[in-house]
Amino acid sequence: MGCAPSIHVSQSGVIYCRDSDESNSPHQTAALSQGAATLHGLFVRTDAADTIPAVLAYQSRPPPGPGPGPRRRDPPAAPRCCGIEAETQTGRARSKQVSTTEIQIGPMRLTQDPIQVLLIFAEEDNQSDGFWWACDRAGYRCNIARTPESALECFLDKHQEIIVIDHRSSRYFDAEAICRSIRATKPSEHTVILAVVPRTPADQEEISVLPLLNAGFDRRFMENSSITACYNELIQIEHGEVRSQFKLRACNSVFTALDQCQEAIEITSEDHVIQYVNPAFERMMGYHKGELIGKELTELPKSDKNHADLLDTIHTCIKKGKEWQGVYYARRKSGDSIQQHVKITPVIGQGGKIRHFVSIKKLCYTNENNKQLHKSHRDEKYAGDNSQSASHSFRCKNRRKDSIDVKSITSRSSDAPSLQNRRYSSMARIHSMTIEAPITKVINIINAAQENSPVTVVEALDRVLEILRTTELYSPQLGTKDEDPHTSDLVGGLMTDGLRRLSGNEYVFSKNMNQSHSHLSVPIAINDVPLCIAQLLDNEESWDFNIFELEAVTNKRPLVYLGLKVFTRFGVSEFLNCSEATVRAWFQVIEANYHSSNAYHNSTHAADVLHATAFFLGKERVKGSLDHLDKVAALIAATIHDVDHPGRTNSFLCNAGSELAVLYNDTAVLESHHTALAFQLTAKDNKCNIFKNIDRNHYRTLRQAVIDMVLATEMTKHFEHVNKFVNSINKSMASEETNSNSEGSDCDCTANVKNFPDNQTLIKRMMIKCADVANPCRPLELCIEWAGRISEEYFAQTDEEKRQGLPVVMPVFDRNTCSIPKSQISFIDYFITDMFDAWDAFAHLPVLMQHLANNYKHWKMLDELKCKSLRLPSENNN
Repeated sequence: MGCAPSIHVSQSGVIYCRDSDESNSPHQTAALSQGAATLHGLFVRTDAADTIPAVLAYQSRPPPGPGPGPRRRDPPAAPRCCGIEAETQTGRARSKQVSTTEIQIGPMRLTQDPIQVLLIFAEEDNQSDGFWWACDRAGYRCNIARTPESALECFLDKHQEIIVIDHRSSRYFDAEAICRSIRATKPSEHTVILAVVPRTPADQEEISVLPLLNAGFDRRFMENSSITACYNELIQIEHGEVRSQFKLRACNSVFTALDQCQEAIEITSEDHVIQYVNPAFERMMGYHKGELIGKELTELPKSDKNHADLLDTIHTCIKKGKEWQGVYYARRKSGDSIQQHVKITPVIGQGGKIRHFVSIKKLCYTNENNKQLHKSHRDEKYAGDNSQSASHSFRCKNRRKDSIDVKSITSRSSDAPSLQNRRYSSMARIHSMTIEAPITKVINIINAAQENSPVTVVEALDRVLEILRTTELYSPQLGTKDEDPHTSDLVGGLMTDGLRRLSGNEYVFSKNMNQSHSHLSVPIAINDVPLCIAQLLDNEESWDFNIFELEAVTNKRPLVYLGLKVFTRFGVSEFLNCSEATVRAWFQVIEANYHSSNAYHNSTHAADVLHATAFFLGKERVKGSLDHLDKVAALIAATIHDVDHPGRTNSFLCNAGSELAVLYNDTAVLESHHTALAFQLTAKDNKCNIFKNIDRNHYRTLRQAVIDMVLATEMTKHFEHVNKFVNSINKSMASEETNSNSEGSDCDCTANVKNFPDNQTLIKRMMIKCADVANPCRPLELCIEWAGRISEEYFAQTDEEKRQGLPVVMPVFDRNTCSIPKSQISFIDYFITDMFDAWDAFAHLPVLMQHLANNYKHWKMLDELKCKSLRLPSENNN
């Protein structure tokens, strides 16, 4: 060397030596041993320890000369220190030329890279040289380490297949301790470790290899520096242990495939001792693999549904080396019997004898198996957690996961008894009848699609099935996204029946249903209305029509006047074949049964909903989608939809144990009452019976349509109606419009809707729902008035709940603390926006959507200003 080496200390405290004139070479540094450093107590401190490089590389090494042993390299003038990873230079060059080795394991073809070898020798001698050049000859990649620390570090980095440890002397390190240290690591599982031991003198007895094996060594090599001897030893190890270990590593991929397989797989020995089961088998049978592996099949409980001779038939078949396939009943851990399609294949092994049996089991999709099938799907997602009860969310409280009726798909085998086939053929005939519900067909299709599908698809379909099994298919889950009590209370008050607490506190209507209405003054004919009312009604076709002005001039009887005008415009009297006087009398009776004392649910609200319904019926697409009967039914439903409303919610009535709640079993209490009372009032007096002259079939159709629309206003079904409308109407029409290039695409769409009565029903439901809660889409002043009225009604309910000691359904509607803007924002966000987006996409309502946006801004502004009232204080003063 021309210059003295420079010394560098790394961050870890390891000293490196570098030639100053060769600083750019990547192999110029080598860690020097820290004399006092130890690793797991392996390094033995000696006087020479400080002079031994941790890792030494042989560079520019000359090839061995002729003769039985390698030609020793003359020692250099100064030690040449190199990197911690020291590879043979010639070995690296040759490994590039050596092709990879192909190995066959069964039908699987593997490719093995060149072998890597780690030599652990404290000092260079003939033996280390012999293995070095043997690696070079074999084309192996070789590293050499001088210390236990560097040896372990190099192995963890390279994962060599063969490790050669110098066990001839314990002067520098403990070879057995190094071996144990390496064996303690995971990568060493497939590594062969060779101990180089001194030759035993001829006059001494051979030493036992057991201590070496106990320390973790695989083989012993008697000291022999011959390159050929070292080469032969390495080649034998490669063709023996290394390739065997390589094949075993490849088996991991096979087991991974088995673990991911959707079919249940069981492997047993020739004596029918269970050796392996995959996760699908665990899910199907309800066992954990730890409960099965090592047990004989005879120890597991058997189903009594199999034919007495079936097991003997199977045993006789497979013992002959033949495959058996057929239907078999197995018993799950829970005790349930399930029908499986089983395929058992004998596997021939050593000596040409049967060494294993592989059983592949698929669950037969029969009605009897259905409960166990879906329980297995849940086990896949909630392994071992069946004993814990999951907390149900608001929308999932009535979920019934195990009660699906799945059509039987029977698999028969010649080995199955004919009596058994006849026994179940009757059930198959029942399932083939046309009583199958659409949801059952959907579930059957999904179950069939899960067969032979990737695991990701199966898991996704499992989630679909779980959703389909809930009764709340369309209700979104209300989480704690914003911890908004206004939204929670609105949902709780409008979409549930509240807490059932039947007590002596029964809510009774104060209104007498049989009261006389003879004192009411109504117009003799539509042309006889007062001028001020007539002038207001001239504008009734406009969305901005002010219903409160009509309420004022009619002395809180706007429904009769607006109703007569609207019914005349749509030809209701002509369709019903009744006189205008009958219609007038009917409106009088219906309006009289609305409670004028209610702040919100009074005849003004009914008139407002009737106005909105008539407006929607005037839109071209709505008009073209419905028949005359549908339009008449919609106008009647709007008129009666809240008749005799007590100004309290369904939840209140259920909690109070009211007569109506008891009568209607706490289900759609008010909506059921509105329709029932309306038809009772209509039929009670012939003078107001608008249905008396129509055909019976028309009446039944009309009545059913009215009932359906009124029941649709119940908020518990809100999201069901909206989502069905979006999926059946919006999406199908969007698809048709995309595919149509003609100018009459609108007509084509409405014609297609008209051809499907179910779609017409969805439109009518959506129409009355939007009309019922259209307040946020009215002009701002009307919107504010409606917000004040509904808030006052909710305040009154909260007051009464507190007085009667009933559960408070909507605590935020406390007149002393409530923020009306917050309640309106929550109502719009949760109920209004999506519904009107869908309705606007169908009916095209730009004016409404603009009002909705403006009104929302108004409520947001008030909320940001911490104002809890309807307007800013300055606006109230004005």
